[in-house]
Amino acid sequence: MDRNRKWVPGFGAVLFIFMSHMTSALEVPLDPKVLEGLPQPPTITVQSPKFYVFDPRDNIVIHCEAKGKPQPRFSWTRNGTHFDVEKDPNVLIMPGVGTLVIEIRGEMSETYEGTYQCIAHNEHGTALSNNIVVRQSRSPLWSKERNVAIVVQMGFSLVLQCRPPAGLPPPVIFWMDSTFRRLTQDKRISQALNGDLYISNTLPEDTRNDYICFARFPSTQTIQQKQPVSVTVLESNPEGERPPGFMTPLGATSTKMVLRGDTLNLECIAEGLPTPDITWQKEGGELPSSRTSINNFQKLLKISDVSEADAGDYRCTASNSLGSAHHIIKVTVKAAPFWISAPRNLILAPNETGMLTCRVGGEPKPQIEWFINGAPLANAPMDISRKVDSDTVIFSNVQSGSSAVYQCNASNEFGYLMANAFVSVLAEPPRVLTPSNYEYQVISNNPALLHCASFGSPIPTITWFKDSHTSINNDDSYVIHENGTLEILVAQPLNSGKYTCIATNNLGIKENHVYLRVKEPTRIIKQPEYREVQKGMSTGFECTVKHDSSLVPTMTWLKDNRELPDDKRFKVTKDGLTIKDVTDKDEGTYTCIVNTTLDQDSASAVLSIVEATPTPAIVYEQPDPPTDLELTDQAERSVQLTWTPGDEHNSPTQKFLIQYEDLLHEPRVWNNLTEVPGTSTTVQLHLSPYVYYSFRVLAMNQVGYSQPSQPSHQYRTNPAAPDVNPSDVQAVGTEPGNLVISWTPLTGFQSNGPGLEYRVQWKQKDADEGWSSQKVANVSHFIVSGTPIYVPYEIKVQALNDYGSGPEPEPVTGFSGEGLPLSAPDNVHVTVHNGTLAEVHWEPVSLPSVQGKLQGYKVYYYRKRGLHEEEQEAHQLEENVLSFSGNRSEGRLPGLQPYSVYNLFIRVLNNKGEGPPSPGKTFETPEGVPGPPSFLNAVNPSLDTLTLEWGPPLNNNGRLAGYTLKYQPVNTTSELGPVKVMTFQANETTTTLGNLNASMLYRFNLSARTIKGSGPIIVQEAFTAMDTAVPSRQVDIATQGWFIGLMCAIALLILVLLIVCFIKRNKGGKYPVKEKEDAHQDPEIQPMKEDDGTFGEYSDTEDHKPLKGSRTPSNGTVRRDESDDSLVDYGEGGDGQFNEDGSFIGQYSGKKEKDTHEGNESSEAPSPVNAMNSFV
Repeated sequence: MDRNRKWVPGFGAVLFIFMSHMTSALEVPLDPKVLEGLPQPPTITVQSPKFYVFDPRDNIVIHCEAKGKPQPRFSWTRNGTHFDVEKDPNVLIMPGVGTLVIEIRGEMSETYEGTYQCIAHNEHGTALSNNIVVRQSRSPLWSKERNVAIVVQMGFSLVLQCRPPAGLPPPVIFWMDSTFRRLTQDKRISQALNGDLYISNTLPEDTRNDYICFARFPSTQTIQQKQPVSVTVLESNPEGERPPGFMTPLGATSTKMVLRGDTLNLECIAEGLPTPDITWQKEGGELPSSRTSINNFQKLLKISDVSEADAGDYRCTASNSLGSAHHIIKVTVKAAPFWISAPRNLILAPNETGMLTCRVGGEPKPQIEWFINGAPLANAPMDISRKVDSDTVIFSNVQSGSSAVYQCNASNEFGYLMANAFVSVLAEPPRVLTPSNYEYQVISNNPALLHCASFGSPIPTITWFKDSHTSINNDDSYVIHENGTLEILVAQPLNSGKYTCIATNNLGIKENHVYLRVKEPTRIIKQPEYREVQKGMSTGFECTVKHDSSLVPTMTWLKDNRELPDDKRFKVTKDGLTIKDVTDKDEGTYTCIVNTTLDQDSASAVLSIVEATPTPAIVYEQPDPPTDLELTDQAERSVQLTWTPGDEHNSPTQKFLIQYEDLLHEPRVWNNLTEVPGTSTTVQLHLSPYVYYSFRVLAMNQVGYSQPSQPSHQYRTNPAAPDVNPSDVQAVGTEPGNLVISWTPLTGFQSNGPGLEYRVQWKQKDADEGWSSQKVANVSHFIVSGTPIYVPYEIKVQALNDYGSGPEPEPVTGFSGEGLPLSAPDNVHVTVHNGTLAEVHWEPVSLPSVQGKLQGYKVYYYRKRGLHEEEQEAHQLEENVLSFSGNRSEGRLPGLQPYSVYNLFIRVLNNKGEGPPSPGKTFETPEGVPGPPSFLNAVNPSLDTLTLEWGPPLNNNGRLAGYTLKYQPVNTTSELGPVKVMTFQANETTTTLGNLNASMLYRFNLSARTIKGSGPIIVQEAFTAMDTAVPSRQVDIATQGWFIGLMCAIALLILVLLIVCFIKRNKGGKYPVKEKEDAHQDPEIQPMKEDDGTFGEYSDTEDHKPLKGSRTPSNGTVRRDESDDSLVDYGEGGDGQFNEDGSFIGQYSGKKEKDTHEGNESSEAPSPVNAMNSFV
């Protein structure tokens, strides 16, 4: 057999319709009684998935089971050669089946990797399983890495990469903060399929230091997190509004290939300001609405169950107020082989003719190859009864002993299909499979179908008789179909009776009897009629029914083709409908529908509401309680209760409520039993066994209920078997190998007698085994142990007491406990979109191998090393986990590190845990932009030179191409000068800059670059050496406008004060200060002399002298021809000076000196503040 062909299990479910000159294939019945004793070639019934990844801590279990008559024998091949199980003490085949169990010891697990195939053989043929590739699981680790803080200008787009290690299955990616809260996503910020976080335009609120990518790995049931990423959004120089552009995919067009039946995922993420909106359309066609969903804030288009018609060009459009951008994705649809008509087991009688057909579709067209008993049919001995015609094998005049198992293998580059189908030459007398004495029921004037399913080889001929003697042939009244079914076109009562079908072939004859009962149709003989009723009154409709006495009718009323309102005013009786206290809302069309198990009838009428005629006010009260309760017509399960109504008090009695007390089970508790219309005074009560009844009656009118009547005499019913079974029966497995059956127990009232117990029954659904049973009492649950893992069970719980059993309960289906999944996803492949984003696809596991309810898949991945590193240079691996819920087949791996080698594997997940990992898949990411240089220092400054030193980036993200340096001077007002640009090779990490300005501040921006472009910059500022001949970088406060204005204001104020003082002195002439001071001789008021602290005399004759508080020049002389309020002398004085921040230091005046002409006058010029104080 060609080992390059891969085998998968695939058995057809369609009978072949042979050409007209060929005999129809005989269908094998499913009845076990028929199958028993029939010779049958082997058929593979259970096998492991074609790709099996095992945990080295567990044993390898490769399943293989087959049926056949006689029981098949099993053998195995490994890597295309016979696998001698008996020679390996660690390997055994499970008894009764072909399952291979390999016990793992120590480090031996890798030696058992390979391709296995199960062979089932008996004397009638050989069946093969698919090739099962067995690989050991390998869990990747997430390597340690150092994230570089990201600084971005407000408005720019940003991509935060996750880049988890390549787990298998791929991990589930999600972004959270340091408090484990998911990051809010919207159309501006969203996570792509690969897990990267895309920001279309950054805002200040995006600044945070805890962007954390989490990866959930299914194989180890762990969640790992990447180092937090810090993002700082700078608000200075924000990016302005701009039209949209695509962040992914890049370029104007891209391509996408998808397989038929898979889900097509198309993703477009755009940047721009304002945030763009995304729309989708298919060029020249419409999106299939029933299979299309648009997710992730319109950025992801998903089309499920792809067909060839979904191929074409898909346009995604990003638009905002400034424009729009378009991207075309060209989608092609290919197809792995798929069944059009799979080969089906074929049973032929000797000398009959038939064929096996293996019709498949696919793109490209699959190649078909036939095998017989596992060997290529082309190499088999010549057989004149067999002819191969492409996808068909034709058999003619077959003979006993030519049974065999044929294999059809169809494959193309995207997959393969394989199916076993046996051809069995069989001679069997007829058997009738339809149950004998079965009764068919039909309504008169309708067709009737009487079945006669049969089996035999050759195919039996069917004939029919009525009442055992009248032969039935095809005519105007009867049709006998090819499968033996008898159809009576128009059944009449005279067609009722006994029918016999006889199956005949050349090996024997078999007959079977069935019965037909033709029923009278159900008819409404008194239909509802039109009613016009005043508001507030009561009305009703009649609906009298005639039906077959053996059928029980059910009456349903509708209002305007809807259910009646949930209102107690509506009462459905046996022969009609009553409506009390009608309102305007009650107007409409009322329909009476009568159903039986075989037919139905209906009739309608209209109700109109008119305004009520005013009537005098009447006093209404509750009715008096009924009296004279009497029990008559006493029976085992019923009794008639009669009473006399009380006074109605001007309000008609609407109904009577009958209540009962159970003195045996619930004494002193009254329960509602039934209600009857207010016009009735008697009711037939249906009772339950084993109850001590006492009855009472309450009347009700529009005011309310009356008081209860006096209780009736006690009436006891005899015990009986239960009428009902426990409710809420459920079956759930809590652990592997168990099934917990629970129910709601019956009440004492429902028990119907003493000795209440429960018969719990269970059996595996669709299995040949019978029911298991156990009786329990006083409990509400029962645990079944030793069950297979996660298989459906049918459950029944029946009540029984000392007087018998309850009715036969309907089975309830539940599942036994789940186990760990057996297999791993297959066909794992990775598509790398860019340096930080990859997409992983896999083939989902078969549902039986999940051994439970499928929860999803976990992808484990890790970075092995950078492409520039050798294997021995790889750092410690850090594993990432991403989880994908549901029956997924793809996922995205975001945040990958460019220019790296990753490994991943996948595990399937159920409620119990995770299955084995798939084989590791390695992939590489392309180059990206590098990180910023690790440091930038300015050293050895001189008057016109500076030396820069820097370190390479921590993350090259590719082959480092060099560095770009931009620098510019910064003047005293923080304004930037012209930019100069220099480039350097990758091996250069220092440079000396010349021709710089002395005492000047320079700003340096340095970035590294690869072929993908430049990375983030690192910024440094530094001064050149100071020139002593050049003023320091200080601000001269005397040249500042605000300071000049302040000084002018102070000088003006001083001038005004001096003028006021001068005017006052001129008014009074000479002011005799000296004389008054001498008279008082008070030392505290003596004028002080400027030179020795004593006081002198003031006189208006001293106008030629400088005024007190006026400024004297620094040389001690008075220059009257110069401005006294000049600020030049204040700022230029020898002692006065300013700090670098502009604060004033010292006094405005110069030094103290003696005037040769005015020796008694002070030569020191006081400060403006002192001058102002001298005039207060």
